[in-house]
Amino acid sequence: MQGLVHIVDDDLSFLTAMERHLKHAGYEVAVYPSAQALLDRLPSDDSVPGCILLDVRIPGIDGLALQKRLKELGSTLPIIFVSGHVDIPVTVRALKDGAEDFLTKPVTSDDLLTAIERAFARRRAFREQQTKLDVVRALIAKLTPRERQVFELIVAGKTNKQISSILGAGERTIKAHRHGVMEKMQVRSLAELVSVAERVGVLGGIHDSQQTASLS
Repeated sequence: MQGLVHIVDDDLSFLTAMERHLKHAGYEVAVYPSAQALLDRLPSDDSVPGCILLDVRIPGIDGLALQKRLKELGSTLPIIFVSGHVDIPVTVRALKDGAEDFLTKPVTSDDLLTAIERAFARRRAFREQQTKLDVVRALIAKLTPRERQVFELIVAGKTNKQISSILGAGERTIKAHRHGVMEKMQVRSLAELVSVAERVGVLGGIHDSQQTASLS
C-alpha cells in the first residue's frame, strides 16, 4: 500500500471520483462528507503514511477551521486543500498555518498525485527527523544530574575553569564529567555536541534562561 488518503468534501460526485481515481493509483482511501465525520473517526498518523485532501468550503466546520482543530488535537497528517474558487487570502492563510499544498478544482491527475507524493515524502522526512530527535533525547536522559549541568554549561560556551567555578567542583572533576558527557552523547567534538543540543532545543532553552536571569 502506497499510503492512505483521507478525503473530506461535501460534493459526493467529487468524493466518488477521487476515491476511484486514487484507488486505481494504488492508494487506500477513506472518504468523509463533512469535517465532523472526520473528527468523529479521527485518523491516526502513526500506523500508515497518510494525508488529508480537504475542501475549503464545506458546511458546518469549514476547511480552515478543521485544519486548526486538527492542529489542536496534535494531528501531524499533511493537509492538501482543494477549492473550486481562487481565494488568495484563504490560500495564504491555509499555507501559513501549515497546509502542504493548495489545489484548485478541477484538479488534474498529475497535479493531484504529485501533491500527494510530495506530502508523503515530507511526512517521511519529518518522521525520520523525529526518530533521530527521540534518540538524542534518550541519550540526554541517560546523563546524571551533574552531567546534565555540565552538558548545558558546555554548550552555553563555558570553559572547564568557568564550569568548575559555577558548580564548585575541581577542574579535574569537570574534565571527567565532560568526558562522560561526550561518551554518553556519542559525539567526538564540541561542535557536534552543540549541534545536538540545538536540534533538541536545549541550547535555545539555555539562552532563554540566561536572558531571563540577566533581566531580573
